[in-house]
Amino acid sequence: MFDNFDLTLDNTISDMVAVARIMNATLVVPQLDKRSFWKDSSTFSDIFDELHFIESLKRDVRIVKELPKNLEAVPRARKHFTSWSGVGYYEEMKQLWKEYQVIHVAKSDSRLANNNLPLDIQRLRCRALYHALRFSPPIESLGKKLVERLRTRGRRYIALHLRYEKDMLSFTGCTYGLTDAESEELRIMRETTNHWKVKEINSREQRIGGFCPLTPKEVGIFLRALGYPPSTLIYIAAGEIYGGKTHLSELMSYFPNIVFKEELATKEELEAFTGHASQTAALDYIISIESDVFVPSYSGNMARTVEGHRRYLGHRKTINPDRKGLVKIFDKLETGQLKEGSSYSLLVRQMHENRQGAPRKRKGPMQGIKGRARFRTEESFYENPYPECICSSKGRPE
Repeated sequence: MFDNFDLTLDNTISDMVAVARIMNATLVVPQLDKRSFWKDSSTFSDIFDELHFIESLKRDVRIVKELPKNLEAVPRARKHFTSWSGVGYYEEMKQLWKEYQVIHVAKSDSRLANNNLPLDIQRLRCRALYHALRFSPPIESLGKKLVERLRTRGRRYIALHLRYEKDMLSFTGCTYGLTDAESEELRIMRETTNHWKVKEINSREQRIGGFCPLTPKEVGIFLRALGYPPSTLIYIAAGEIYGGKTHLSELMSYFPNIVFKEELATKEELEAFTGHASQTAALDYIISIESDVFVPSYSGNMARTVEGHRRYLGHRKTINPDRKGLVKIFDKLETGQLKEGSSYSLLVRQMHENRQGAPRKRKGPMQGIKGRARFRTEESFYENPYPECICSSKGRPE
C-alpha cells in the first residue's frame, strides 16, 4: 500500500497510479505538498473530485481514502524511488512487500520513465490524468463560467501563462529588465529559501541560454510579430505579476485587452479560493485548456501539462516560444541591428512554424549526453502523449 506521498502536480498523481498498478499496490489518496512557496493548505478533495478519481480507476488500481486503521501502527518503508525508472525497476521494488505492508513514497515527481513503457501503462497514465483527475465541482463550475464570460467578451481568446511571478524569477535567477532593488530582493529570497539548492546564478547566461521566462514586454513584441492585432483578447493565467502594473504595462502597450480572473469573477465567487494558490491555478488550467490559443512564457510544469492535455484533446493550438532564439532577436532590436517590420515578423514566424502543437512524436534525449542524465533532456510524456494516447489517423483521443 502506498501511503502519504506529497504532491504538487496532477501528473505526479498519474505516475503514482501507474506505479501502483505495476507493483500491485493499493493507493492511498495522496496528500498535497503544503511546504511549497505558496504554503497552500488545500487537500486533495478541495482540488479534485475524490469519488470520481477512485471510481474511474477501480478496474486498474484499488484506491482508498485513507490508510486502514489496522495498518496505522505497522512499520513502513520510506522510499525515494529513482527518477525516470522503468517497469523493471518497480518489479524489483516488489521485494519490499516481503518486509513491509506500507510504503511511504517520500518523493513522487518524475519517478516514471517517459518512454519504453508497456502501452497499457502509458494509456493508464492518460486515463488517470485526463479522465480520472477531474477538478472538484466548485472549481469546475466557476472555471466553466469564466470561460463563458471570456467568450462573451471576444468569442476567441489567447490564454497567456505569464510566468513572471516573484518566486519564478528568484528561482531561475532572471533579472533582465528589473531594477537593482528588484534584483537584490530576488537574490535575498533565493538565498533564504532553504530548499532551493542553487544560490549563485548568472542572470545573463540564463537569459542567453533560453532559461528565463519571457518578460511582459518580450511577450508583447513576440505576439505582435506573429500577427496578432492589438484588439486580441488575452487572459493572463498566472499568480501575482512581479512589479505589478509597472511591468504589466509593457505588455498592455501592445495588447491593452488584458484580462485576469479577478476581473472575470466576482469577489464573492473568488472568496472561497482566497489563500489557496492550487485552487486558483486549477481555474487557470481550465481556462487555458479551453482557449483558442495557449502561449506559455516559460516551459514549467503547468505549461507542459497544459500543452500535453491540449494535444490529447485534438492538438489544439499551443505556441511554444523559442526563448533562446528570441533572445537573440530581442537583443538585436534593442541595439538597433534589427527593426520591427515585415522582415522581423517573417523571421519570428519561420522560427515558430513547427512550435504550434501539430502532431509529432516525443523528442528523445539530447545527443552526447550519457547515463541517467539523458532522461532529464527527454520531452516529458505529459507534454506530448503522442502516439500512445492519441489516434494517429485522426489526432483524437483513443
